[in-house]
Amino acid sequence: MSVFTPLARPELETFLAPYGLGRLLDFQGIAAGSENTNFFISLEQGEFVLTLVERGPVQEMPFFIDLLDVLHEAELPVPYALRTTDGLALRELKGKPALLQPRLSGKHIKVANAQHCAQVGELQAHLHLATQGERMIKRKTDRGLDWMLEEGTEFLSHLSDEPRALLQKALDEITERKDKILALPRANIHADLFRDNAMFEGTHLTGLIDFYNACSGPMLYDVAIALNDWCSDDEGVIDGPRARAFLGAYAALRPFTAAEAELWPTMLRVACVRFWLSRLIAAEQFAGQDVLIHDPREFEQRLAQRQKVNTPLPFAL
Repeated sequence: MSVFTPLARPELETFLAPYGLGRLLDFQGIAAGSENTNFFISLEQGEFVLTLVERGPVQEMPFFIDLLDVLHEAELPVPYALRTTDGLALRELKGKPALLQPRLSGKHIKVANAQHCAQVGELQAHLHLATQGERMIKRKTDRGLDWMLEEGTEFLSHLSDEPRALLQKALDEITERKDKILALPRANIHADLFRDNAMFEGTHLTGLIDFYNACSGPMLYDVAIALNDWCSDDEGVIDGPRARAFLGAYAALRPFTAAEAELWPTMLRVACVRFWLSRLIAAEQFAGQDVLIHDPREFEQRLAQRQKVNTPLPFAL
């Protein structure tokens, strides 16, 4: 179970009391997280999620609170930080930054169809439109292009010949096209919009969660991250009908530019590198521990497919 910081009932009751939401009925650790500690919390006045942030500096937390407030005010289905009766949103528990948020309805889906993908693409476009231009809240990601180049170069020696060549080729491309990537249209991006961060009731999208990788960055990168997860088959190949549904719904609200169309195949590969590396690092760091570790080979396979085929971007201006 990915509960890095266990909690006892008395300390949890003490923490929750200032919210004025009634007594604690039940709580349960959430096994799905791979970076933060999360608990489902049942109080007399409703269902909530408590997050203890395990990675990242405390000074970054106001960004997440402000971003979720902006998206909540834009009527997007996202969690947001609840305030205590004294108006505090960010607090501390067991020495970790802690947030209490409403629990969204619905559940994660394992197998996505075109209808699911269209709704995710539409929601992602709304997120970008709500935060682009002067509305964008600036935050530099700690897992951006420089991080990929540094960690990727260091990890080359850990790999056998074939995956090492695969990664080296991708790192060379990032180096070559870095300036063009950074010049792409920007907004606040989720940067982790996988199936396990979206909630559905049937085919209706009810919520988007886990914004702790969110930052300001190229919108196309966010699209590539999401599409790589929502629209890949078991062999890592992009599924055409799902991809067209996703991208068509997105572009109906925010059409892609010519520069984005040019860099689309590159961004698909960059998105693969980011998650291949983070999973490789996690697999080493948490080896032998009772922590959820996503399979790095999934993104190694997807990167190999993206290098084999330059997928064009439809719906571009």
